[in-house]
Amino acid sequence: MILVTLGTQNNSFHRLLEEVQKNIDNGKIKEEVVVQSGYTKFNSPNMKILDEVPQDEFAKLVDKADVIITHGGVGSIITAITKGKKVIAVPRLGKYNEHVNDHQVEIIESFNEKGYIIGLHDVSELGEALDKVKNFIPQKYVKNTGKILKIVEDFIG
Repeated sequence: MILVTLGTQNNSFHRLLEEVQKNIDNGKIKEEVVVQSGYTKFNSPNMKILDEVPQDEFAKLVDKADVIITHGGVGSIITAITKGKKVIAVPRLGKYNEHVNDHQVEIIESFNEKGYIIGLHDVSELGEALDKVKNFIPQKYVKNTGKILKIVEDFIG
């Protein structure tokens, strides 16, 4: 199953769902697709689209997913990579009024450089990423709590 998560940003991310639909239509996506759409309104007979998903239900969808296609929100990415999921991340862009600015580009680049995800610059790269994700082995995500503890210990003295 492929889980597509658009987060809870109150702007539409229609472009990503159009590209997912295109890849269903051309046969690149054959598996079940479940979408957490938030504020993005989209109709498709090929996708199960859920506006809002309670946190416990969302966790079950993440567990079940083989691949997660997500926007560039830190929470969505970390939720997926802490469970060792294969993630394709696409930034919401300010020029399309999908977000207030393009900070998701930097977030995605950072996670991509570390080998945690397959990061895209634009939705048009999704088809290529779907080919790449088949053999992609994400780096194991390790929380850097040691650094935080050292900062606290140094502060306390």
